[in-house]
Amino acid sequence: MDDFDELLSSLTPREDNEAIASYQNTTAVACPSCAEPFDDMVVCKQEFTSLNLDFEMDLCATINDGNVVLFTHK
Repeated sequence: MDDFDELLSSLTPREDNEAIASYQNTTAVACPSCAEPFDDMVVCKQEFTSLNLDFEMDLCATINDGNVVLFTHK
């Protein structure tokens, strides 16, 4: 993703640990995969990472610097 740093600067950090970094989209930024506003962005930092989701949601995915980046749509 060419504009990852710009996207990141528009989001609110929520969690950052060795497995993931998550950010909330509080300004209705469009998803780079589908162009619809997304709720949260999750950057998977490890090769194998599991997510515990509280409810079903749509996901879009892309790769940035070798890391999987997920965009959630509730």
